[in-house]
Amino acid sequence: MMLKLIPLYLNNKEETVPRRPLGPFRTDARVYEAPPATGLRVTWFGHSSMLLEIDGVRVLIDPIWDERAAPMQWLGPKRFFPPTISLQELPAIDAVLVSHDHYDHLGKGTMQQLSRLPVLANAQWVTSLGVGKLLAEYGAPAAQIQELDWTGTASIAQGACTVMSLPARHFSGRSLFNRFETLWGSFVLQGKQHRVYYGADSGLWDGFSEIGAKYGPFDLTMLEIGAFHEMWKELHMGPDGAAQAYRDLGGPERAGLLMPIHWGLFNLALHGWRQPMERLLEIARELRLPLFSPEPGEPTEVLPMQSAWWRAE
Repeated sequence: MMLKLIPLYLNNKEETVPRRPLGPFRTDARVYEAPPATGLRVTWFGHSSMLLEIDGVRVLIDPIWDERAAPMQWLGPKRFFPPTISLQELPAIDAVLVSHDHYDHLGKGTMQQLSRLPVLANAQWVTSLGVGKLLAEYGAPAAQIQELDWTGTASIAQGACTVMSLPARHFSGRSLFNRFETLWGSFVLQGKQHRVYYGADSGLWDGFSEIGAKYGPFDLTMLEIGAFHEMWKELHMGPDGAAQAYRDLGGPERAGLLMPIHWGLFNLALHGWRQPMERLLEIARELRLPLFSPEPGEPTEVLPMQSAWWRAE
C-alpha cells in the first residue's frame, strides 16, 4: 500500500489543510452553569472530541487538546485551530470515554493534564480492553478505570447513565509493531431519557443494522465522515458510508439526528479538508437526512441544525 500511496501524496493538489486560519472559536464556560433545556447538549471540539451532556451527566469523549495527532508534538498532523476552551475551564466531568488508542483519539498530553484536574477527581475513565494501561500510565487513577469488551457496560454517575461497548470495523495500535493488542469499539450512552450512539472509528459493515434494531432507537447518532480513502475504506467509511450506516441503523425513525464527526481538525487523508462535509450535505439534501452539525466549541442543544462554519473565510 505504501508504494501506491507515496505518489498520491506527492501529486495531491487538494486543500488538505486550510489556507487561512480558522475561527477563532471559543467555548463560553458559563453556559455549563445551566443544564440543557432538552436534557441533551453537545459541545463539539473538532474531530471526534466532544462533551456530551445527557440527562444531567457529563461525558468527555475522545478528548484531544494535543497540538498534533502523533507520537511527537513537533511532527505529524497538526490542529487546524486551537482548543476552544482550556482544560482548566471545563465543568465537573462524570466520565471520560476513550474509544481506542489511536493518537487522534488518545493524546498523551491531554490525558496527563486531565488526570490532574480537580473537576475530574471523581470521574470514571471508560475505555476499550487493554487501553486502561495507557490511561493509568498517563495519570488516570487505576481504581477509576473500567475497560469494556464488546457488549460490556459501565455504570456512571451512580447509575444515572450507562455506557455499552459495541463492535466496530477498525483496528488499534500506536505504532507499526503493536497492532491489534488492544480493542476498539463503538458505544451506546443511555441516560434517563435519552440514548446516543457514538460510532467512533469504523468502516462500513453489516453490523449496523443489528445495532440499530437491538440497541436503538437513538436520539443522536455520531458517525465518522473524514480521513477517508478508497484504499482504506474497510477502516474509515467516509460521508457516503456514514449515510448508509445511518440508514442501516434505522434512519430518522430509529437513529435520530445524524452528527458527522472525525473531520475538520486534522489532515489525515488525501481529500480536501472541507470535502467530507460538503459531500455529506449533498447526500443529506438528496435523501432528506436530518443533520446535527454545530460550530466547533459551541454548546448546542440537540435539535436539527447545520452550521456552515467551514465556509467562512
